[in-house]
Amino acid sequence: MPVGKASRAATAVLPLLAVLSCATLPPGEDTDSAGNPPGAPDVARAEEMLAGLRTAPEGSMDGYDRDEFPHWDEAEGENCNVRERVLIRDGENVRTGSDCYPTSGTWHSPYDDGTWTDPSDLHIDHVVPLAAAWRSGASDWTREKRERFANDLDGPQLLAVTDSVNQSKGDETPDEWLPPDEGAHCDYARFWVGTKHNWELSVTRAERSALRDVLEGC
Repeated sequence: MPVGKASRAATAVLPLLAVLSCATLPPGEDTDSAGNPPGAPDVARAEEMLAGLRTAPEGSMDGYDRDEFPHWDEAEGENCNVRERVLIRDGENVRTGSDCYPTSGTWHSPYDDGTWTDPSDLHIDHVVPLAAAWRSGASDWTREKRERFANDLDGPQLLAVTDSVNQSKGDETPDEWLPPDEGAHCDYARFWVGTKHNWELSVTRAERSALRDVLEGC
């Protein structure tokens, strides 16, 4: 989607950003890399997290609007916005223009095993879609908390993926949609559960069952 940009200091080449490279990760969390965002739980930890999630019926969409989740903020301490930072983090050999938007690089989409060299072929996926979050507890949050959720660079919530695959996903939950590449199912379930745990969002019975089935097969 189009992203407005203010004038920023010129940046010739940006390295891949290892968000937590100098931090000590809690037990059961993997280090971040392209296709494996920061804070992603391993399978055993994801199973524990899933067991602790509250089960509730799917909530209403009353009052929902994407504008209730302001997203693509300026990243703290960076000249880039959150979308650009994810593109830089998830790509290889990324070069940027003076506005921080990538001008070249290579991206591997974990959902479909696609490889891209044009960032316009990519969307930044909210692993737990904004509408799905709304239906599982975010409708009760403050706007400020929803903004933090939509720009979460500390957990496994944001991924650069093929645009058409992200469009096919829409706001569906794992009982309704999983990545077309079956090899990505375990990672997707880990990221989904990690995000729901971090933000204390509920799951439906069908959602829990689908996630359990995936994780048990990992």
